[in-house]
Amino acid sequence: MAARKTKTPVIEVQAKPGLPLGMPATTFLRDYWQKRPLLIRGAFPDFATPLMPEDLAGLACEEGALARLISHDRATDRWSVRTGPFAEEEFPGMPNHDWTLLVQDVDKWDPDVRALLPHFSFLPRWRMDDVMISFAAPGGSVGAHVDQYDVFLLQGYGHRRWQIDASESINGKRPPLAFRDDVELKLLKRFKPSHDWVLAPGDMLYLPPNVPHHGVAEDPCLTFSFGMRAPSSAELISDYLDTLIADADEAIRYQDPDLKLPEDPNEIDVNAMNRVVTALNAIRMNDPDKLGAWFGRFITTYRAAGEVMPSQAPRPRQEIEAALAEGAQLERHPWARLAWRRANRGASLFCSGLDFALPVKDAQTLAAVEYIDARLFAKLSKKGRETVFELIDSGHFQLLQHGDGFEDDDSDAAAFDQFQAIEIDEDGEDDAADEEAEQIVIDQVIVSEAGVEVVVSFDEEDAEPDAQ
Repeated sequence: MAARKTKTPVIEVQAKPGLPLGMPATTFLRDYWQKRPLLIRGAFPDFATPLMPEDLAGLACEEGALARLISHDRATDRWSVRTGPFAEEEFPGMPNHDWTLLVQDVDKWDPDVRALLPHFSFLPRWRMDDVMISFAAPGGSVGAHVDQYDVFLLQGYGHRRWQIDASESINGKRPPLAFRDDVELKLLKRFKPSHDWVLAPGDMLYLPPNVPHHGVAEDPCLTFSFGMRAPSSAELISDYLDTLIADADEAIRYQDPDLKLPEDPNEIDVNAMNRVVTALNAIRMNDPDKLGAWFGRFITTYRAAGEVMPSQAPRPRQEIEAALAEGAQLERHPWARLAWRRANRGASLFCSGLDFALPVKDAQTLAAVEYIDARLFAKLSKKGRETVFELIDSGHFQLLQHGDGFEDDDSDAAAFDQFQAIEIDEDGEDDAADEEAEQIVIDQVIVSEAGVEVVVSFDEEDAEPDAQ
């Protein structure tokens, strides 16, 4: 009986109602995840971008935002990279072509962008790193390159041409991955595309690690990049060793009670190396709970600089419980990364490197929620409620109620901007304490043949000394 030929999965599909990946998620994970690229037409049908180019430009001017401007000179094939934050006056001088603005972690700043993350619930949430958004003028690009992690590229506005080299998944031929040494970006020396597409709003391209790709804006466009966190083996072992060393018992040492007369006293022989291995194994984490606790703390720690800090003065627990009973909510900090795992007894909840022992149901609940109201709070065990108070004290959840100076639906930037820079005058006074603070607001970024025009407005408003 002749063997059946295995059908090679297609690389372009059309999304269908109820099947945003164009197929069941189990099929995608089996045939595509970390195996081959996939273009999904209409993955987000009738997609309306929650953020426009002028919004991204405004965010790139914020202290603490991770932003880059990449420009390309076609005549010389030179690339330049500048890092933010940028001043408003940076943008009017930009040309109308061949540049890209990239801002990372936009999901941490914008709740509407963060609301897109549940669309990827077929993947572990703790694997999602961030949503990076790029605005590109016509011809704008970051060059042909590869990523070391999985990425979903959603076209949010305008059109972008994507070229990829899928030769490895088609015929098993690994493409050349050497980098150019004449640019500060990691651009490929050689790039020979196997596929060429133009993506419209709502189309999405999935790329596993190490697939060469090159995106060029056809017109002014926004692209949403959903990147997965994939720590390197070196990063894992480095952090793991730090934990091993911190927990190591000084009494565990190299021992040789079986020592015999050496043939050569200057030789490190096989028996000596076996004793070294024994000494190393003695501090190895053989306990699955200890290993899992380390990994949970590691993977929920935010990879970039910046620490979650409480933005409110501590409140008595009775006051928080009373506020919840009156309709207030607790909101999760946008920088808080949560996950949980089962342990020998109960479960562990991990939050930004912290570790809490909880019943399984509580850990599941708290890892998933963005908001905690009185009903959910009442369902938690005593231990779960205690953990909530600890998360409030550490700034990972904050009490929201009307009258605090912000509304529940748009409080993220106001309530949780722990990266906000406070400008200090030469006399040492806090600018935020001025009775009348002049605010600069970017209204629009307009790309035309004449160049890039940034429209700003100046508002004068009273500023409270403690306003966030």
